[in-house]
Amino acid sequence: MHIENHPVLGKQLQDPVTIYFNNKPYKAYKQQTVAAALIANGEKKFGLSRKLIQSRGLFCSRGRCCSCYMTVDGEDHVRTCMKRVEEGMEIYPSFEDPEVRRDGDGD
Repeated sequence: MHIENHPVLGKQLQDPVTIYFNNKPYKAYKQQTVAAALIANGEKKFGLSRKLIQSRGLFCSRGRCCSCYMTVDGEDHVRTCMKRVEEGMEIYPSFEDPEVRRDGDGD
């Protein structure tokens, strides 16, 4: 579901791009967030909760919760409700905690 011609804002979503969710191509628009683009393409499951092992998806859609965290272009724990799509973006669901990267300091 896309609002292409808004009654107040006018014509929207004019710059189509291709994004990849789990290596599957989807049509999106540059003005959309990653979460909005996935939902518009029928994807609702963004990962699993750690404690209850239940599906996670879009919840607050304003960057305050952690339900929409996903891996985007190799970066773990990205708030997809705040990140805008880009051509060729690769997105993967979060099924576990992000990998902690250390260089040996702070042990």
